[in-house]
Amino acid sequence: MSDRKSAAVPGAGPRWFLRAALARIPLPLRGLRPRLLTSFVLVAMASSLGTGALAFREARTGVLQQSQDSVINRFRTSVDAVAPSVPLAPDQSDLQFAVDQVLYANRSSGWRIMATYGGHRAYAPSPGFVEPSPEMLRSVRDRRVAVFQRMNVDGRPRLVVGMPVTYTSGEGPETRLSGLVMYLEVPQTTEEGYVEAMVHGIERATLVALCLAVVLALLAASGVLRPVRALRRATRRMAAGHLDVRLDVTGSDELADLSQSFNETAAELERTVGELRRLEAQGRRFVADVSHELRTPLAAMSAVTDVLDLDGEGETGEALRLISEGTNRLSGLVNDLMEISRFDAGAAELNRDEIDLAESVRRTVASRWRPEQVETRLPGPGELRARVDPRRLDVVTANLIGNALRHGEPPVRLTMGERVDGAGMAWAVIEVTDNGPGIAEEVMPHIFERFYKASTSRARSESSGLGLAITAENVRLHGGRIRAANLPRGGGAVFTVELPLHRDDTDTDTGAGGGSTR
Repeated sequence: MSDRKSAAVPGAGPRWFLRAALARIPLPLRGLRPRLLTSFVLVAMASSLGTGALAFREARTGVLQQSQDSVINRFRTSVDAVAPSVPLAPDQSDLQFAVDQVLYANRSSGWRIMATYGGHRAYAPSPGFVEPSPEMLRSVRDRRVAVFQRMNVDGRPRLVVGMPVTYTSGEGPETRLSGLVMYLEVPQTTEEGYVEAMVHGIERATLVALCLAVVLALLAASGVLRPVRALRRATRRMAAGHLDVRLDVTGSDELADLSQSFNETAAELERTVGELRRLEAQGRRFVADVSHELRTPLAAMSAVTDVLDLDGEGETGEALRLISEGTNRLSGLVNDLMEISRFDAGAAELNRDEIDLAESVRRTVASRWRPEQVETRLPGPGELRARVDPRRLDVVTANLIGNALRHGEPPVRLTMGERVDGAGMAWAVIEVTDNGPGIAEEVMPHIFERFYKASTSRARSESSGLGLAITAENVRLHGGRIRAANLPRGGGAVFTVELPLHRDDTDTDTGAGGGSTR
């Protein structure tokens, strides 16, 4: 026989089971309102039931005690009245006379009487008396006070009272047991009726108390949740950009303090965000103004250096070529800054045209690089058409290939195809891969950030650090997606662009606003 051991759940304690139980509760029932309502109802139920149980116990004890005292007092009075006429050594007829006298004095009470002396017993009105328990019989024989016992006979409550008959001798005031014991059996149907009436009354009172508790719980929950709901609405409005939202502060409780803290936080956030927006707007204007101001002299400088490059020889020609390269890089940086400023200002727009994507990409590659530098795998003519901005598609393709050639190793491979996702949406997929070392893991989250360079040693490279950021903005402007990854087994980096194929799109442009494009 193999032993089986049950594995303990890690961290399985009371809190774990409580969290597991709460996790099974439907989400709408975990809200603050249901929890407050449940707490109020449970407290009210516990209070009502506890009060009802205590009141029932006290009332039942009082009713039974009063009835019991009354019966015992009447029984004692009756026994005391009959005792003088009973001899100290009564026989059967004396016992029968005693029980008949006691019963006659209380004939309308439903009593049953039994008298015992030695081995003699007498009953009135007839045999059928409930036999007392042995404990009660011993207690009555040994004590000089009345002993009682409540019993249930055939589902009906009965009170059995045992009372010893005592006498006094001439030797002193001390009483002595005579050996004669009188027993009384009396029904307690009336008292049971009183108790049942009390039970029904307490039940009705508890039900009314629970109904009132539910109403009070709803009112209390509404009062508590009103500022919470207002805070939730204000928070959502703030999340939507409405930083001028404020709460009405009433009272001096914890919720009022929370509302006041929210107002102070919102005011400080509004001030801070306003200052940041002002500084950001100033920065954008500065970049746009500087870029615009630099563009004209740079264009003139580029034209002059191009002319001088043709005539320069020797050291002068080399210096002119260096000036020409620096001027061209500076001109490219200015153009990139102007493009970024348009995206920031929401002035970038799309000038869509239905084109052959493969042909557009093929022209971009052929105009910039030699065939041995870039390998292409493109669809045939007319196989993949879409409505895109041809200039921006050219920028996307050129930036990705240029980035792969600068930071990877040739040959660079460009592939294009079509993919349909699970929702039935068709996408044009452009992939650019290289044979370089790939992208470091710590660089991957920042690859599309502006001015980010993976290595500080490349700070003076031809790259401005804006190419991939501009590429990503152009892709998003088309409603597409872009991502970077590494090929398996050190195969280099891969950049993937997905553009939606809006073949039936009749819109001519989409964008954040009007404005010129370069």
